[in-house]
Amino acid sequence: MDEARLDDAVRAVRMHYFQGMTMEAIARETGTSRSTVSRLIGYARSTGLIEFRLHLPDEHVPGLERRIGKEYGVTAHVVPVPDTASELERLEKTAAVAAQVLNALFGSNMVLAVAWGTTTEAVSRRLLPKPTHHARIVQLNGAGLTRATGLGYVSEILARFGRNYAAPVEHFPVPAFFDYADTKRALWRERSVRRILDLQLGADVALFGIGAATGDVPSHVYRAGYLDDTELRQLREEGVAGDIATVFFRADGSHDGIALNDRASGPDLSALRRVRSRICVVSGESKLPGLRAALRGGLLTDLVLDDGTAAKLVGR
Repeated sequence: MDEARLDDAVRAVRMHYFQGMTMEAIARETGTSRSTVSRLIGYARSTGLIEFRLHLPDEHVPGLERRIGKEYGVTAHVVPVPDTASELERLEKTAAVAAQVLNALFGSNMVLAVAWGTTTEAVSRRLLPKPTHHARIVQLNGAGLTRATGLGYVSEILARFGRNYAAPVEHFPVPAFFDYADTKRALWRERSVRRILDLQLGADVALFGIGAATGDVPSHVYRAGYLDDTELRQLREEGVAGDIATVFFRADGSHDGIALNDRASGPDLSALRRVRSRICVVSGESKLPGLRAALRGGLLTDLVLDDGTAAKLVGR
């Protein structure tokens, strides 16, 4: 980071936000132009030097957020998106707000567990720099499949989080789904694997999306060939509504007795509930069945979603 530019940005920010000076006044006092002052403040925003938070009394929380919070017992962050936006644009705008929510909840001396996927990949590209101390990033579920390791896709996602927070990354180099449940049970007894499992479930913050097979931006686990036709049919027959970190659940939020979960490398959802802050990021109405199920199951504490999906969630 350019120290001279940083100093100029800090000065402009203090004058604009702390002293209430207009950009024109700052330009006159510093002998620069208004556009220069604007660029400095924009630089401060983009580098995470400043961040904005709304501290609203309960009675002033926007209607959709209040209704979702009252009905489901979560903290909701509803993202305004134009009706004409594509699903991809909707995802990008939602991911940008999710990055801000994550910064508010995650910091030094904490562990962040990240489930790879289309949604968290979008969040990883919208992160706002926030160097931390003694923090760690841990992969929440394996990514290997029969024809590839999955490491390229997942490693880049996790690397972005690591660089953003100046934190080491703990990878989880196992298959997304084992061929045999016995193999998973045996590997889960290994001390090297147990170390990662303990780190995952001792995390302070977990970040994940909701897996869904439909929509213009389908979940990576479905479009990348992790599941064959027989497995997909089995999931439908078992009434599966969605997944978190490749662990599946039904419409009522339950997950026990779903055969594929015995071979999945993602966390036991009962244990995931013990993570203090569980941020779920959802974009697009195709995720609604899975989102409703996850809410019924108490699988999240913080929800970031676009306004169209939020309206459908509460029946507006």
